[in-house]
Amino acid sequence: MTEGLATPGAGWRRADGPAAEARGKRRRRGGRRGGGGEVPMVEDAQFTSYYGRPIIKPPVWKSPDVPLYLFLGGMAGSSSIIAAVADVTGRPSLTRTARYTAGGGAIASVVFLIHDLGRPERFLHMLRVFKPTSPLSVGSYILAPFGAAAGATAAVELLGWFPRLKRFGGVVSALFGGPLATYTAVLLANTAVPSWHAAHDELPFVFGGSAMAAGGGVTMIFTPVAEAGPSRRTAVAGAAIELAVMHRVESGHGIVSEPYHEGRPGTLLRIARGCTAAGAALTVVAGRKRAGAVVAGVLLAAGSLLTRFGVFEAGLVSARDPKYTVVPQRERLAARELARENGHAPTVTR
Repeated sequence: MTEGLATPGAGWRRADGPAAEARGKRRRRGGRRGGGGEVPMVEDAQFTSYYGRPIIKPPVWKSPDVPLYLFLGGMAGSSSIIAAVADVTGRPSLTRTARYTAGGGAIASVVFLIHDLGRPERFLHMLRVFKPTSPLSVGSYILAPFGAAAGATAAVELLGWFPRLKRFGGVVSALFGGPLATYTAVLLANTAVPSWHAAHDELPFVFGGSAMAAGGGVTMIFTPVAEAGPSRRTAVAGAAIELAVMHRVESGHGIVSEPYHEGRPGTLLRIARGCTAAGAALTVVAGRKRAGAVVAGVLLAAGSLLTRFGVFEAGLVSARDPKYTVVPQRERLAARELARENGHAPTVTR
């Protein structure tokens, strides 16, 4: 078995980053004055894992099913909260639009989830046992009542039946809307996928902010501007949260942040950032005009969708490349060893 940290061609220097290269140059220039310093006697080694295989098993979740499920569920969750606020504040057009968005998004998200699972009964099997320590189990018990409440509320809204039932269903779906918008981030971060797991503190805020931007943007498109105030405020606040926290995800976790700004995931996330920022700015400047509200809503929804695709694909990239697993492990081991040598208790990190 070869001892390795990276796939062939990636190289140890890339895994350690520019700082390692700088240290190597300083060592070669160092030594006694007038001397030649330390000279490497062999060429730089290229490291690989056993047969070039990933160290961890990449997720078997499929694209576009799972990213669409993440996007639609988040949009539906935030829309249900907007609908409840609109109902209480006397905005019938916004209430109706948000209920349709929540119900339609909930049903569509379940369709994509079941398509990814392969057979409908697999979703029902997830409801057989409730396990509080499993994000997947808890998420199933969030999605099921939310989908039922949001779908029923949209149906009776469309038919014009049972006004009291509509309000009750709207309240129930709003209670589950916030958890639905964020539990999928906890689910991703609870895996061994390096770029998801390292961002376990930030991803729920990214997904929550992205859901707010999507729900606010979509409801803003189909609601008269006179009633769309809650949608505009939700969209702008969500966009600000998403942009601020996503910057931390992309730059705050060392080597495992690389997939978020390189290759296809990096491209998707850069476009998402541009759409979200432009949509939020246009909402502030021209959100009270019909054309401005429509364009801003489309940009916000597109930014949210691309964010989910970018985060999803960045995780897959980090799972396939051994360096994103091994380099952080060795860094943690080195930190613990240094702490023991200095007489300090080692810090336990996830």
